[in-house]
Amino acid sequence: MSSSDDLAGGKKTSWPEVVGLTIKEAKEIILKDKPDADIVTVPVGSAVTEDLRPNRVRIFVGTVA
Repeated sequence: MSSSDDLAGGKKTSWPEVVGLTIKEAKEIILKDKPDADIVTVPVGSAVTEDLRPNRVRIFVGTVA
């Protein structure tokens, strides 16, 4: 089991392979692994809630120069 697996059910909880991809491409890959994902795009550095929602996946995006 890797760090990207949920300890409770072996379900994937992180997607390092989408780093550098477009938001659209990242969403497609995430939805293949987790079809019920509620994907939220968030600017890097933004405040986020700390409540646990098992179906939420946050994609943090920033400007690359």
